[in-house]
Amino acid sequence: MSVPLAERLRPATLAEFAGQTHLVGKGGPLQEAAAGAGLHSLVFWGPPGSGKTTLARLLARAGGAEFLALSAVQAGVREIRQAVAEARARRDAGGGDTVLFLDEIHRFNKAQQDSLLPFVEDGTLLLLGATTENPAFEIINALLSRLQVYILHALGADELRGIAERGAREIGARLTPEAAELLVAAADGDARRALGLLELAAGLAAGKEIEAELLRRAAAAGPRRFDKGGDSFYDQISALHKSVRGSAPDAALYWLARMLDGGCDPLYIARRMVRAASEDIGTADPRALRVALDAWEAQERLGSPEGELAIAQAVVYLACAPKSAAVYRGLRRAGEDARRRGSLEVPAHLRNAPTALARRLGHGRDYRYPHDEPGGYAAGESYLPGALAGRRYYLPGDAGLESRIAARLAEWRRRDAAAAAGGQE
Repeated sequence: MSVPLAERLRPATLAEFAGQTHLVGKGGPLQEAAAGAGLHSLVFWGPPGSGKTTLARLLARAGGAEFLALSAVQAGVREIRQAVAEARARRDAGGGDTVLFLDEIHRFNKAQQDSLLPFVEDGTLLLLGATTENPAFEIINALLSRLQVYILHALGADELRGIAERGAREIGARLTPEAAELLVAAADGDARRALGLLELAAGLAAGKEIEAELLRRAAAAGPRRFDKGGDSFYDQISALHKSVRGSAPDAALYWLARMLDGGCDPLYIARRMVRAASEDIGTADPRALRVALDAWEAQERLGSPEGELAIAQAVVYLACAPKSAAVYRGLRRAGEDARRRGSLEVPAHLRNAPTALARRLGHGRDYRYPHDEPGGYAAGESYLPGALAGRRYYLPGDAGLESRIAARLAEWRRRDAAAAAGGQE
């Protein structure tokens, strides 16, 4: 079986390592460790394909340590005990340190993480963990306090371009400039994905040149990814918002789960739900806005994954709430008049009158204080500029609380009409 291109191109020395110069470049915190001294237990936190496994291997090699690799998806306490036994045997035989690299360490439960503690504490193992999740939420405090956390970033365009060029040379292919740019964009900061797409495109190519169309086909045939900055991202948030607007809680939950699984910032979704609460529900259920804001605050306080449940609760509430775009449309209509009609004068009876001059000019004169009027409503009073008298912007629907608001407004307008006709309210 052929070795995947990503594995064949795995750097053998730090000089070949792409990216993360803030860690291993000049003055970086891992520079000394990479030079063969000061190796310590740590956890790498970063997105897929950012070099966590490779950097762990290079650090272990530089320090002359034995490298044992496990995946927390498949391994358990038994495998940890076996690693400890190997480390002790190596130490008893006069060997050096043993590095246990635990990929996706966040997948270990509390008991499994607890099992690592005594061996990290007494130096039997140097633990190098890797995770795509926030260690503060996914690693128990007792273990985290014994690990130095290093953050890795998604690779930049120049770094990915260099990796792609190395990969093309390795397989004897040539990327056209357009294909190279498409590859960089499709990789989304992931070196492993870049090389996988390159290898797939090369398999589709008839000759040695890989054109843009082959890259498009390779990307379409590859695994789905969450495009944080492109059409896929905006299509999915649009689907979520429209599912809420369409009163479809099951669809809304599905799109929420898709976005969270793809790595979307939960706070972005929370902000969008606050918007939906006013745009699509409004005064039909004013509580929706408070529910959305509470979910936003819960995410900020708890982080992931606990806070995501509060966002899910808000999504379901908003999807099930009565819908109204009356406030949204009313604001748009009022905004159109404000822009089109220019700076219409504030009616004199509505103007502020803090000075004697303002009062002499009639500011505030004949203003009727609603709390002194029957039912707290000054029938016949006008609050719009004269040119807009009678204009209506807010037109409540018949859903939820808005049906009651509509009835109340209708009664006030009846009283206004009676006052205008000089009749009884």
